[in-house]
Amino acid sequence: MTDTDPQPAGPEAHLFIVTYGRSGSTLLQNLLNSLDGYCIRGENNAALMHLCQTWAAVAHNEVMRGQRTEGTPTGPDHPWYGAELVDPGAFGRALAHSFTREVLRPPAGTRVAGFKEIRFRMFRPHLEHYVGFITRFFPGARFIFNTRDHEAVARSGWWAQMDPQAVRAELEGAEEGFARMRGCLEPDRYIEMHYDDYAGRPEALRGLFEWLGEPFDAGHVARVIDRRLTHTGTRTAE
Repeated sequence: MTDTDPQPAGPEAHLFIVTYGRSGSTLLQNLLNSLDGYCIRGENNAALMHLCQTWAAVAHNEVMRGQRTEGTPTGPDHPWYGAELVDPGAFGRALAHSFTREVLRPPAGTRVAGFKEIRFRMFRPHLEHYVGFITRFFPGARFIFNTRDHEAVARSGWWAQMDPQAVRAELEGAEEGFARMRGCLEPDRYIEMHYDDYAGRPEALRGLFEWLGEPFDAGHVARVIDRRLTHTGTRTAE
């Protein structure tokens, strides 16, 4: 396959929640999954980033790229034997399709698939490549950047066991990385959300629904965000 070949069948659009831990992202994930045709999975330990790095090793290796550009057939005595045959576009599409099929596993009828992940901050040097990989190989890819007041995050969960200054530095670094990601995207491909703006305020989520192109029902949103989260036993982002 080449970049002009049809994409494998699958969801018509993809949505990714970019965040860090204890930001209210599970509440947001739960809300999105209440929409008809949405399947937004939870964290996957940054598995997709590792697939992106595998693709980048093939797509951006200077020797391999040069060999493909020259297109000169290689033999079994050549150190890069077969490099001219590699199709990075086909490889990237295959990785994305396999991830969707085997990791996300969206049910039949899914219109929008994706996941939320708190580990983007661990791969800050590679975020531009990551954004490029996702937008190229996941049809209709869009991003929700979800943040929260740093002091509140620092008091929550495992962060509370860490040095507060280290937590602040980590969160500031994460948000700097998020800004770099947004710099790689067209404005209509992302929305910025801040937990403290919408917590307990269903009407504040109207803009998210408008951006998604989904009908907004304040009563439905209120019922979902008031639902007790199983991983915390509370009705908050904690």
